[in-house]
Amino acid sequence: MIRLVVADDQSILRSGLVALLRLESDLEVVGEAADGASTLATVAEHRPDVLLLDVQMPAGTAADGGVGPEDGIAVAQSLQEAGADGPRIIVLTTFGRAGYLRRTMEAGAQGFMVKDTPVERLVDAIRRVHQGLRVVDPELAAQSLAVGPSPLTAQETAVLQSAATGNATAQIAAALFLSVGTVRNHVSAAIGKLGVANRAEAVRTASDNGWI
Repeated sequence: MIRLVVADDQSILRSGLVALLRLESDLEVVGEAADGASTLATVAEHRPDVLLLDVQMPAGTAADGGVGPEDGIAVAQSLQEAGADGPRIIVLTTFGRAGYLRRTMEAGAQGFMVKDTPVERLVDAIRRVHQGLRVVDPELAAQSLAVGPSPLTAQETAVLQSAATGNATAQIAAALFLSVGTVRNHVSAAIGKLGVANRAEAVRTASDNGWI
């Protein structure tokens, strides 16, 4: 049996996926999670073979009161850093953005698929990943090669991620422990690298490419 944990914050979608997977004789869903913190806790408790992981999930709150990973990519990174005994990971996303593919693979995932993938292909992907193979949506793989890696530094990425939530410059500075001037410099640098006119366009371009 291949033991699975399914992590997705959309309960209806998660429940439907779990029901379909349980129809397969060689698959056993041993746990579910709806945010980053509960995903790590569920994986630690059940030690699944494969984790189906949504990209866009809330962080959640851990049992010790700490904040969980900010999204599915951060969850994958945490599991990778924890050691080689973790589950193999297939990332599922509604948004087939090339940058997400590159980031998830760098974070240690073995598979990357969009959520509208037919269930038969997903089940096949689970089996292949469990065997030690990698499974990537071929169209996204081609897009990733065309788009290339993010030109943004880690600080520029963090600033745009904070800006994407609607934070003003002063709020971004406070959240990232930076000066207002430094935040403005990072925004200016990002605008130049992305070839756009303003902060809003920089956020949109970075988001569309899956870089934030």
